[in-house]
Amino acid sequence: MRVLVVEDDGPVASGIIDGLTMAAFESLHVETGRAALAAMTSFAPDLVLLDLGLPDMDGSEVCRSIRSSSQTPIIVVSARDEEIDRVVALEMGADDYVVKPFGMRELIARIRAVSRRTSAGSAAGSGAGDAAVGGADGSAGRTDRVLGSLVIDTRTQRVSLAGTEVYFTPTEFDLLVYLSRDAGAVHRRADILHDVWETTWHGTTKTLDAHVAAIRKKLGNPGWIESVRGVGFRFGVPE
Repeated sequence: MRVLVVEDDGPVASGIIDGLTMAAFESLHVETGRAALAAMTSFAPDLVLLDLGLPDMDGSEVCRSIRSSSQTPIIVVSARDEEIDRVVALEMGADDYVVKPFGMRELIARIRAVSRRTSAGSAAGSGAGDAAVGGADGSAGRTDRVLGSLVIDTRTQRVSLAGTEVYFTPTEFDLLVYLSRDAGAVHRRADILHDVWETTWHGTTKTLDAHVAAIRKKLGNPGWIESVRGVGFRFGVPE
């Protein structure tokens, strides 16, 4: 895997690159947003690790620029720990958000998890021309989930709300599918992190909160995902 490291702090970048090398990843380090955008063509990374505090432009703008022309997975790695920073980065197209300081084992695990999710999404999209196998009533083999005005197609990874397609990052889509699979049920935070992020992380769950906030904003109504205090989240169709 080829990883582009966009980080203007030399010691932090060196630590990340050493960890990537130990994990058998090829990496390229750049210090500015403009260099990052140029490297998307010259280096053609499989994944981008992106800091937000760059010297020439904000990392969220770099994220938006990359996402406008590429589906390359992006993991933001930043010292900014406010929910608004996470939400903005996710809305700009980031697939995950890691707060500094962090452990390299966690970062490597997130890289691999994001790569698996995006690879699975690409495989599903490549089979878009294959018809679903249905029964006499056409119900069997359907890949779409209809919840009120929301339609989630798990085969093509597309979501539409009231007939309008809504873009979700692979991680947001996986979370939306997971929560909507059993509408009305309460999903515990630890279970969501284990099943969606494929981690047993027991620290802060602000990344999960930021993804939920981003999904709520894109759906236009917080009633789609209800917070259950001290437990987790419940998906439902708002009235």
